[in-house]
Amino acid sequence: MPTVSVDKANFFKSLGKDYTTQEFDELCFQFGIELDDDTTEECRKAGNGERPQLKIDIPANRYDLLCHEGIARALLVFLGKMKQPDIKVMQPKEMLEIHVDDQVSKIRPTILGAVLRNVTFTPENYASFIDLQDKLHQNLGRRRTLVSMGTHDLDTIKAPFSYKGLAPKDVKFAPLNRPGQVMDGPTLMTTLEQDKHLSKYLSIIRDSPVYPVVLDAEETVCSLPPVINGDHSKITLNTKNVLIDMTGTDETRCSHALAELVSMFAEYCGEKFSVEPVKIVHSDGKSLITPDLSPRVATCRLSYINSCTGLDLDVPTTIKLLERMGHSATQSPQSPDVLQVSIPATRPDVLHECDLMEDVAVAYGFDHLPRRFPSTNTVAAPLPINKLSDVLRREFAYAGWVEALSLILCSHDEAYKQLRRPDPGSEAILLENPKSLEYQMVRTTLLPGLLKTLRENRKHSLPWRLFEVSDVARQDAEDLERCAKNERRAVASYSDREAKFEVVHGLLGRVMRVLDVPYLQGGREAASSSSSSAGKKESGHAGRDKGGYWIEESDDPTFMPGRAAVVKFRTPVREQEEKEEANQQQIKAPATGDDVDAAKRAAPTASATDVEKHLGDADKKQQSSSSSSKDSAISAISNLASKLHLGGRKGGEVITVGQLGVLHPEVLAAFGLDWPTAVLELQVEPFL
Repeated sequence: MPTVSVDKANFFKSLGKDYTTQEFDELCFQFGIELDDDTTEECRKAGNGERPQLKIDIPANRYDLLCHEGIARALLVFLGKMKQPDIKVMQPKEMLEIHVDDQVSKIRPTILGAVLRNVTFTPENYASFIDLQDKLHQNLGRRRTLVSMGTHDLDTIKAPFSYKGLAPKDVKFAPLNRPGQVMDGPTLMTTLEQDKHLSKYLSIIRDSPVYPVVLDAEETVCSLPPVINGDHSKITLNTKNVLIDMTGTDETRCSHALAELVSMFAEYCGEKFSVEPVKIVHSDGKSLITPDLSPRVATCRLSYINSCTGLDLDVPTTIKLLERMGHSATQSPQSPDVLQVSIPATRPDVLHECDLMEDVAVAYGFDHLPRRFPSTNTVAAPLPINKLSDVLRREFAYAGWVEALSLILCSHDEAYKQLRRPDPGSEAILLENPKSLEYQMVRTTLLPGLLKTLRENRKHSLPWRLFEVSDVARQDAEDLERCAKNERRAVASYSDREAKFEVVHGLLGRVMRVLDVPYLQGGREAASSSSSSAGKKESGHAGRDKGGYWIEESDDPTFMPGRAAVVKFRTPVREQEEKEEANQQQIKAPATGDDVDAAKRAAPTASATDVEKHLGDADKKQQSSSSSSKDSAISAISNLASKLHLGGRKGGEVITVGQLGVLHPEVLAAFGLDWPTAVLELQVEPFL
């Protein structure tokens, strides 16, 4: 949520009233924004002459509220002190043109433009003009990757303009605030690496074969988007005519950003709320006139608004409420229940009927809406996986371990190289554009986060006992929608002066005892024999097979040789599977002699051979139909359970659910740890 700082005195002057902090906070709440801070008291205590500021939190999708002018205008319309202004696109005698070269399609294909004539700048609105551009860059422009804008003193450059893609060495100009320092593209990139503000944008075009450049008729460089403008055409407080160029890779976002910028500052033009358009001419002959400030027309049903808000509004009242939010509306001639709403170009956040309903509710007042019980009542309950996770957390804590909570993102080296594990290539979910090398992928194991937590807490006395129960994520080729899945894991570590494998082994035993999973003496052989006798136990009512676990030695390079093991688990036979098995056995049983005698008595005129044949046919049909229907039901339930992470495995299946061991010295060194450490990591879902 962006925060906009405005000068308190100037802002209240724009509203036409001096509010107390409490009154203005209440006004912000009613409008749907939030007063974050009033610095009046801080400025008074500092005594340095600094002017008090109001810091206002703005919803992330309200780009029209990112500056002093936008917030003041919206509140004035909300309070009924002014009507939503109609921004006029004037038709000049000779329209400025920007000619687009084909080469820019390789890097930044979209450019739009507009002109503000006879602007009167003051130090306050000039600072607001610059600040709005920066906020649009960060929010709507996604840090200039999708949208960037340049503003130029039109009186210092000559039309027509061109937008070209030039080789880096052919781009030569003096960048903004560096008068006389003419440099080419590569030199500029090297120079701006030291600039804290601009260096983060260099990577957007640095490796491109061509750089996008805006030139005037005399080939003077006006700007190098999205990095920097030229010093030749920079705007000052004395600038009267402003040319705005909006470049990017997303034409829709460029259009929205241009509409916001010119609409906010058109009130300072000689002819108030007027904008001069610019013609964009492409090399293929197509042309476009920008900006497009015409309102969008949408429909909204009065019945829908009343049903969502619990009100009983009529058409005139609803229209007035929409006008308070900057819209204009009329009743549709086709239906008395439908309103035709004109949405300003500065409100791209209004996408659906529900957005208009929300605006009506805001204008009416959320605190004035009638309170009522919902028509449907539900009882909340934790998801089974979360309930089981809480059980594990309590047991770890009871055993003396301290819980950690690490970030779900990690670096690629931490997940593989530092753990001495190869990257299979089909497991990790990588971030497309990571902000730093520390956060490159979604973790596939909880070990890196736990080891980094140990590293940052080395000052504590030994032994160190840490655990975490959280999610990892992996690629999933079977999930065609998300192509990924989460897995709940539990991990625990024990660090001391000596490597103590038996400590984490004992913790594993405690966890399994709580989960009611017995230890299988003899390992895989015992599991096989127990699985084969499970059906006999059930038929004899000797008690359901609970499955079991055991450990087997492994050669995982993350751990010391001979001090590593995997945890094997034979899944229990569930009650539903037992019933299905019993039904299958009953269906397969042949007809008895009593059944044949009963059939003979019921049909005395038929021969014994006919009756026996009839019973045999019926038995086959029943067996076939019952078997197919039950198999289909079992398959559907199993698939659904698997998708919900509630199992879906057949009883008696042997799976690997975890690993434990003493970490290899190279792993400890890679994470900056000195003391021997034993760890245990388990999957949680198999025990549901």
